[in-house]
Amino acid sequence: MKNQHKHWVLAAAVAAALALPMTAAAQSDNDSDSAKLAQQIAVMQKRMDQMQQQLQAMREQQSELKDKQLETAKTQKVVVEKQKKQKKLVDKVADGIKVGGAMRFQYSYEDYNKGNERRVGDTDFDIFRLNFSGKVDNIELKAEWRWFQYMSAIKYAWLGYDFDDHQQLQLGITRIPFGNQPYNSHNYFFSSNYYLGLEDTYHAGAEYVYKGGPWNVQLAFFKNDAEGGVDSGASSRANSYSYNVVGVRGPGEGTYANPQHSAGSVDTAAARVAYTFKPTGDLKWEVGGSALHGGLDSPDERIGSYSAFALHTNVDYKRWNFQAEAARYDYTTDSNAKLLAVGAYAFYDTIPAAANSYTLNVKYHYPVSWGPIHSLDFYNDYSLVTNKTAALPSTFMNVTGVGVSAGDLYTYFDFVTGRNQPFIGGSMAGDGQVEHRFNINFGFYF
Repeated sequence: MKNQHKHWVLAAAVAAALALPMTAAAQSDNDSDSAKLAQQIAVMQKRMDQMQQQLQAMREQQSELKDKQLETAKTQKVVVEKQKKQKKLVDKVADGIKVGGAMRFQYSYEDYNKGNERRVGDTDFDIFRLNFSGKVDNIELKAEWRWFQYMSAIKYAWLGYDFDDHQQLQLGITRIPFGNQPYNSHNYFFSSNYYLGLEDTYHAGAEYVYKGGPWNVQLAFFKNDAEGGVDSGASSRANSYSYNVVGVRGPGEGTYANPQHSAGSVDTAAARVAYTFKPTGDLKWEVGGSALHGGLDSPDERIGSYSAFALHTNVDYKRWNFQAEAARYDYTTDSNAKLLAVGAYAFYDTIPAAANSYTLNVKYHYPVSWGPIHSLDFYNDYSLVTNKTAALPSTFMNVTGVGVSAGDLYTYFDFVTGRNQPFIGGSMAGDGQVEHRFNINFGFYF
């Protein structure tokens, strides 16, 4: 039994000896894991500190950004307030009538005037004019009065109201919507249509204007001409800027005589419709048609009617401009008159009761820098009036010239060749020779 006890004791001692080294190893492993865990915790703590620092920085940036936004908002508010004040000031300044005008002089050499030809031309005062334009309480005003040596006359005077950015109503003395506008010419003498009352002619009435996108529509009704019609109280119905019918020519009346049988246009309806193509940035091409119809009165009764229509085009290509127009007018009277009296520029003239007219014009705009001269406009305008009543011969006029822009000065240099053309030694009712005129008209515009 003793021996067995010794064996058990020995076994226990060996087991204890073996157990001691194993516990130390385990303890060492535990210490290593704790160190690693502490290191990881330290790293995480460091990252958390960094994140907190970044978060704090972001908060500070957001705070600064918010302050800047508030400051910007305040600044914008101040700017908006200033803009409102400036707009009120601009509107206040714009809400008024502006005054402008022009003063022009002229030199002319006329081979149909023997005295003028002997003197190698004459220089005289042409015109002084005043223009009024502006708005008061959303009502637009446009007016122009002209003074010549021999007369004064109103050109236009109307009040306008804008329904929106594209539509306007005009009441007063306005331009008849007919043909190429604003002018069917480039020179100082207009085209032959002007002397027939078919270019830049003004009557008294109402006109609706629509300008939206490519369309331009003008509809008008005119009670009578700008001088008050056939029973006008004007000292002379010839004191007019526009060429108006003022009488019916009877047998034996002279071409330039004061008409014995007064007449005037009444109740005229007119329409002009045009469409503008813009296929490229350099090309703008307008095509359109115009028509008008009205009555013709004597002081006592209706004695007839008149009508006119036209097809027209106006092309801008880079520095070039091209215009073309074909028109027909016809006055029909109870007496079947072949000739009518017209009045303008303080004298009477005569036109056929019906005729066809054709115009073809070209202009080239040339910018320069020659001292005060900043541009030159080279042009050639041609007019032809045919198929006149009373078997009258045709009228033609060709104007070759250049317009010179120098600051507020604009000068026309025109060489005119014409036959049966007013202001070129003839009349629409004449049977004259081919005449020539060299003309310089220079004006200061303000």
